Amino acid sequence: MYARDAASIATPIGLVRVTGTADRIDAIEILATGDAVASNAPAIREALRQIEAYFAGQLTAFDLPLAPSPTERGAVLRQGIVDVAYGETASYGALAKAIGSSPRAIGQACARNPFPIVVPCHRILGAGGALGAYSAGNGPITKSRLLDHERSQGGLL
Repeated sequence: MYARDAASIATPIGLVRVTGTADRIDAIEILATGDAVASNAPAIREALRQIEAYFAGQLTAFDLPLAPSPTERGAVLRQGIVDVAYGETASYGALAKAIGSSPRAIGQACARNPFPIVVPCHRILGAGGALGAYSAGNGPITKSRLLDHERSQGGLL
């Protein structure tokens, strides 16, 4: 078993903390306060580098070694969310239909998402484009700010 480590950086939506090991990311949190902290773990350093590039408008897709989903179904739901590209949105219902699931399952996967920003639940909207809930950071405010960030980069219409 590898030793767990954590590091954090300041971003426009608050402090982003990444937890993991030398070779994988176990969790990402969006915190209201705190100090930036460095890490020597390669996977964590790379995650922070990619998150910084995302907020600088230089990265639209993440490539990180995320901890596996605990179930096969969870992995399918996670991949469905990841497949909603930068600058795009999908409704819970449309995504559910596309991957053969239910809107409730998509909502639960988003609510339990341990990798906000990287697994972009902020791109999943309610029926008719309603913002809906967001379990990370400051909830719907954080979701709106992430969508605004992608919109300002020329993505969302």
